[in-house]
Amino acid sequence: MFEPPLALASLSGEADADWARAGADYAGAAFLGGIALDAESRAAAREMVRDRDRTEFLPEDPLAFVDHELAALEDVPIRPGFNVRSATPGPVVDAARVCRDRGAVLEINAHCRQDELCGVGCGETLLRDSERLREYVARATETGAPVGVKVRAEVPGVDLPALATELEDAGASFVHVDAMDTESVIAAVVAATDLYVIANNGVRDDETVREYAAYGADAVSVGRPSDDPAVLERVRGAVDRRFDD
Repeated sequence: MFEPPLALASLSGEADADWARAGADYAGAAFLGGIALDAESRAAAREMVRDRDRTEFLPEDPLAFVDHELAALEDVPIRPGFNVRSATPGPVVDAARVCRDRGAVLEINAHCRQDELCGVGCGETLLRDSERLREYVARATETGAPVGVKVRAEVPGVDLPALATELEDAGASFVHVDAMDTESVIAAVVAATDLYVIANNGVRDDETVREYAAYGADAVSVGRPSDDPAVLERVRGAVDRRFDD
């Protein structure tokens, strides 16, 4: 899917084209966003900015923003993707078309756990509504864009390996797993599907990369320190060693 098998994970309000460009010397892919697409998710994002001083992308036209940021990476040697949030499937399909036309992948956000987003049916809520999440994946995949899902482990009532098989059946090509404190969930997802599995959470050094590689991950991703060259250089060295093995 990308080489080297190291991705930069989306950081709300920070992961834009300039951020991806800065990390391109180290990573093979960068997931921009997340970006709220529809009225409900945008209202939730505005509420988080207002009440909790969060940084969020809130452009006047979200799809134009996605297109603009991806266009800015056309000359950058990195596989771009966009992490998107929506309480309704239509805008996800529209974003998938933009990603397809820009040679990017679409990442559906079933990961964010903020109450505001969950309250409108975005983020982690989708993990418990697999029928709706499958619809997002199936309809987005019909555009011809490569489609995957960012998910979170340790959500009560959610069998992540079983969900991953449903996503694969719906047409997903990858799953980006925030393993939380249950790193071994990567092995369970790998065993259950043929999806490209990106392991996320705590990727900082050789030890963490080695653990995820041993569990069978196809790639790892760096989240919060993705703007720290020292961390990226250290992780890239570990990826070169461990994934070659």
